[in-house]
Amino acid sequence: MVSELKKKLVQQLVQDIESHPIVGVLNLQNLPAQQLQTMRSTLKTKGIKMSMTRKKLLYLALSQSKKKNVDQLSAKIKGMPALIFTKENPFALNSLIVKSKSEAPAKAGQTAPKDIVVKAGPTSFAPGPIISELAAVGIKTKVNAGKLEIIQDALVAKEGDVISSKLAETLKRLDIKPMEVGLNLVAVWEDGLVFDSKQLHIDEKEYAQNITQAATWAMNLAVEAAYPTSETTELLLQKAFREAKAVGVEYVIVNKETGDEIIARSERQALSLKREANL
Repeated sequence: MVSELKKKLVQQLVQDIESHPIVGVLNLQNLPAQQLQTMRSTLKTKGIKMSMTRKKLLYLALSQSKKKNVDQLSAKIKGMPALIFTKENPFALNSLIVKSKSEAPAKAGQTAPKDIVVKAGPTSFAPGPIISELAAVGIKTKVNAGKLEIIQDALVAKEGDVISSKLAETLKRLDIKPMEVGLNLVAVWEDGLVFDSKQLHIDEKEYAQNITQAATWAMNLAVEAAYPTSETTELLLQKAFREAKAVGVEYVIVNKETGDEIIARSERQALSLKREANL
């Protein structure tokens, strides 16, 4: 029999689901309690609410909500789950959570959050047993100037692989921290659609570069097509001036803009003729 406390909790969850345009699923597994409390306080200041409870109650609340397809979030619940509610758009929410994460060393038994690649290059290790230890996890080395050097990039774990104790120790010795400590946003519901966290990831630096490149291409196209705007008018006038001057010089139309260049060209041609004729 469901207790009154649990019924009230489910009712509150349903109310939160109904009153927020964005509903997300978090996985808090492996998140230290102190960092959880810190992150929870940070989210609260931004008007973002987080609710943690048993999976069964989360399933129940999602199934009781009348929002279109919000019950599809049930399939995304895993690990140590929580629901998150906000009025932020999903991309801004994901960006906030990603930026709050910090690097951490891998531990045996953890799942690789992404492909783990050890880059080629020098190390601080002297030749010794470390050679076989590195080789055991697929890292090829050679001796260079008395130190070990990794010959080529090595994929030591694919996303989703369980990290062995041997690999965890090797990564620690190489000072590689492949894990991310922080909230893990699994999926987000908005307006009847469910987005996985990967679909919400935007490389802000690449995005800014793409916008800059697109603006440059648009400007070049507008200038080439002689399309006048407040941004292109000055460039169009400069281009027209250069082209008109070039025509004037080519057809020896003498004026104050072309005179010097025509005389200089004539002088170069005369000197060239003099050399050719051995005069």
